Formats: sequence, structure tokens, C-alpha cells
Amino acid sequence: MYLSVFTGTIFLSISALGILGNIFILLIYMLMLKGSKMKSIHLIFIHLAFTNIITLLIKGIPKTLAIFGVKNFLEDIGCVIFVYLERVARGLSICTSALLTLVQAITISPRDSAWRKLKLQSAWNILPVLLFFWILNSLIGINLLYHTKNISSLNMSQLTQSGQYCYFLQDNLLMRWIFLTLMVLRDAGFQGIMGVASGYMVFLLHKHHQRVLYLHNTKFLYKTPPEMKAVQSVLLLMSCFLFFYWTECILSLLFNAFLENNSIMKNIQEYLRFGYASLSPFILIPKDRNLAECWH
Repeated sequence: MYLSVFTGTIFLSISALGILGNIFILLIYMLMLKGSKMKSIHLIFIHLAFTNIITLLIKGIPKTLAIFGVKNFLEDIGCVIFVYLERVARGLSICTSALLTLVQAITISPRDSAWRKLKLQSAWNILPVLLFFWILNSLIGINLLYHTKNISSLNMSQLTQSGQYCYFLQDNLLMRWIFLTLMVLRDAGFQGIMGVASGYMVFLLHKHHQRVLYLHNTKFLYKTPPEMKAVQSVLLLMSCFLFFYWTECILSLLFNAFLENNSIMKNIQEYLRFGYASLSPFILIPKDRNLAECWH
């Protein structure tokens, strides 16, 4: 009983703090859209914050209610909406994080670099890319619309558990492998983009550091440009994403293979699933001058 209350309180606290942090980022960057300071990366931050809010609401609230013993409150249609949006939001988080890394790498690349040719002429040109992400992830998760049911409407012999309230009925083997392959290709492709762009930014940061050391030795006063500070925050954000993603993947494999009845490991796995969504705003706020000024 006490363990359930403690676990539910932590889930609720993490979700609430993450939602507040993401709403703060969403509002500040939306206000910037009216001014001359607006950049394509601001639109990406808005989209990432919106995606994080969906993740925390869809994942955190039902899980918290279930832990506190709230009786089943979702019908079949509720389960479809919650599970489908969770899948779509997870994919959007991966795609948007990769896009953020790529755009930041293009922004700081030298003018004679091949990366510079990818730079968008207008910040609003990023919107078709974000729309493509929604279409892509909506299609990848479309099988959930037909195979997700509420626990109360099914016999236990039919079920494969996917949550406290909702269950996923297995479809035929071919369709299962098709959608699984699409998810793996999406994750691998966008994490590949993230890795290449991050490696390029690390290379540019190393060159920048060498230049700073040279100017310091020659007693020139040199101020770090805001673009380089932004790179550091994006790299930290991507490290955070990869940590939560791969730790959750490894724990999922262990959980399914050896720890099926271990409630502690199951709760840790649930924390990891929305840890990036709740922590990311608090990585961005101290590093972004505009956000930090409004926060204080």
C-alpha cells in the first residue's frame, strides 16, 4: 500500500513538473514568433515541447491513477486514443530531436561548408517537415487503432498486456513484422542523423576550443558566440535522449526475458519512458538566455 502511494506520488510529481516546464518553453517560444528573433530552431523547440506534453499527459496520468487504485475509467475508444497517441508521440520525439540536432549543425557550419547548402531560407519552411513527421508516425502506429481494447471487454485468454487499463490484441505475424520493421527503420534512421549531426558539432566545438586557447595564449579577449552555447545545450539534450532511449530498450529486453514479475524494475522502466519528456525543459531553460531571463 505505502509503496504504491510512494510510486504514484513520484509519477505524479515527475509528470506535473515536466508538463509545467514544457508549457513554459512552449509559451515563451510562441511569443517569439511575433518578433524578429524567431528562428527555425524555435519552431522545433515548440514542436518538441508540445510532443513532450502529449507524452506526459498520455503516459503519466493513467499510470498514476492506476497506481493509486483508481478503477478502470477508459472504454475501448479511450484505450485506442491513449495508446495510439503514446506511440505517435514517441515517434515524434525521436524525429523532432533528430531534426533539432541537424538544424543546429547546419546553423553553426561554416559558410563554405556543404552543410550550409541545407539551410532553410525561412524559418516557416520547417513546417512541412514537421507535418511529414506527423503523417509518418501516424501511419506507423495505425495498427493500434484496430487491435487495442479495454481490459474489461476481453477474456484473459485473448490478451497481451500493454498497460494497466488497455490491452493489445496480437494481429497476424506478417503485419506485426511489417510495423515492427517500420519502427526499427525509423528509429535507426533518425538516430543515425542525430549521430552524424552531433559528431559534426563536436568536431566544430573542438575547433572552436582550439581557437579560444590560441587567442587566450596571445592575450586577445574573445567572447564565446551564442551559437556555440546553443550547440552545447543541444548536445546535452541529445545525450539525455539517447540515455533514456537505450536504457529503456535494454531494460525492456531484460524485463521480458528475466524480470517479468519484478514490480520495481517495471516501475523504473515506466519512469524511463517519459524521463526525457520531463527532463528536457530543465536542460534547455538554464542554457537558453531568453528562457533563463523569463524564468527568473
